[in-house]
Amino acid sequence: MVLLDPTPDSERRLELPMAGQQRERADAAANRERILCAARQLVRENGPDALTMQAVACAAGVGKGTVFRRFGDRDGLTHALLDDYMREFQEAFLHGPPPLGPGAPPEERLEAFVVELVRLQADNLQIALAAEAAPGHAPGLVYGPVLLHIATLVKQIDPTLDERLIAGFILNAIAPAVLHRMTGQLDADTPTLQDAARALLRGLTRSCAKPSAT
Repeated sequence: MVLLDPTPDSERRLELPMAGQQRERADAAANRERILCAARQLVRENGPDALTMQAVACAAGVGKGTVFRRFGDRDGLTHALLDDYMREFQEAFLHGPPPLGPGAPPEERLEAFVVELVRLQADNLQIALAAEAAPGHAPGLVYGPVLLHIATLVKQIDPTLDERLIAGFILNAIAPAVLHRMTGQLDADTPTLQDAARALLRGLTRSCAKPSAT
């Protein structure tokens, strides 16, 4: 997931592309997308173990050196796959229409957020599992903004709660490994997982009762 750039627009250096650079950038972007598409297909069809630089290069029709230059190593490629599908989700919950985006009550936003994240993780489960299993996995870079967003909504719903702990519980309840066990052992499909996540949240989003002082 891409973190927001805090640098004001006025402080960013403007650069105009020199002649010929635009074509190079377009070619590089096309190569990157071709490699990611090939890697995504390999993982979805054959599991995380199928994600090797050689296999991806063959599937994408590029040289192995090109894959290494673009992504560094297997971990870099795995993280790029994760970033690729989380990017659009971040844009949606930060700037998209309600209830996922701004404009809805925090209770509705939290439910919409968690339900959509469950769908996203379930649809990309093998990629998410591969990213979490990578030795160089840096969960904070990907899930840090997600955790912060959940905590912000929890605080808006009930300021008396420890929003960091609640957010951690919520995010861990729908972690890729948990969803993997539910789909494998309980044969749960995505709508069932979404309904369960929504029901889990209802104690927070649909209850006006305050905890007792005893």
